[in-house]
Order: sequence, then C-alpha cells, then structure tokens
Amino acid sequence: MTATYTWDVLCTLDGFGSFGPGGDWGGYWGKQGPEFLAHRAAQYAEASHLVLGASTFRMFQRFLGGLTRASEADDPVNTRMRFLPTTVVSSTLEDPLDWPDARLVRGDAGEIIGALKETSAVPLRSHGSLALNRALLAAGLVDVLQVTVFPVISGRTGTAPILAGAEDFDLELLGARTLDGRIQELRYRPTRHG
Repeated sequence: MTATYTWDVLCTLDGFGSFGPGGDWGGYWGKQGPEFLAHRAAQYAEASHLVLGASTFRMFQRFLGGLTRASEADDPVNTRMRFLPTTVVSSTLEDPLDWPDARLVRGDAGEIIGALKETSAVPLRSHGSLALNRALLAAGLVDVLQVTVFPVISGRTGTAPILAGAEDFDLELLGARTLDGRIQELRYRPTRHG
C-alpha cells in the first residue's frame, strides 16, 4: 500500500510563508493559542516520516538544532518534528547531517519520494519546503495539501509565497477547522486542473 504524503504549510491570509526585514511578527505570526499548539503537537505525535528540502532543513537546524528529548515538555511541536525519522532531499547539503534519524538523499525528488511512498510503513509529512513540494505537487505525489492560515496580512514584509509558480490544481476540501477562534486549517486533495 502506498503511504499518504501530506504537505503541511503555514501562511498568512495573503499566502506568504514567512516574513522578511521589517517584519516583527514572531513565530506563528504571534497568533498561536493553546488549541492550535495542542492540535499541532497531536499531529506530530502520530507515527510519520518527515520529508524536508535543503532550505527548510537549514532553517530547522538553526532554530531547532538545540532541542533535546527533554525539550518536549516546553516545545512539543518542534521537539517531535526534530526526532521524527527524516529524509532530506538536497543536492547542496553534505553528510553527515547534524540531526537525529536523518538521511540525506540526492537525485530527482519525484523519483525519491515516489519510491519512499511505496516503501514507507507510515504516512509521509513535509513541513514547508516550498520548492520541493511545489515540484512534488506537479508530479502528482502530494495526496493532501494542509494549509494553515493565520489571521494576518503581510503584504509589506511577506516573503516566500507558498504557491508561487505552482501548476493549476482543483482542490477537494477534505476538512476544515478553526483553532483558537482565528486560525484556519484547511485540508485538500489536489487534482491537476485540465
């Protein structure tokens, strides 16, 4: 049976995945609440295999590299992500990766993830990794697109538009929920349009 691949992406209402100079939003754009954090912690407590591209992996190393298993009490979401089995798809990184249970793989991302979907005993989940996941979406390998929309517009400071340059897709809504009365999590099944 083929493992399900979920692309998990966080963004502003205007579709930006991060902010640049002059943006003083903070993590989660400062809008996280207890319901959102508990929901995210539960999602990353499920058995899964994390897939990352080079840029997101470098960012994770910078911000999550100091987390230990003991950090879970204070930061369960990021600690759980750090200790998931992880495949990093990159042509620029070098082994060894300073990350527990991570494997660096070089080559065609579609072939790598296609093979991983066939062999993984647990669902695959990717956080961020915009360029990688836009390519996997185009290749028909993304089964679920999970977009979490934060109630901010970052038109002046927003960077990394999450779907810039993506192919055209129709989206079937699989589920929607409101967290902390303000954050929207939308889960879609993408199908190429046309």
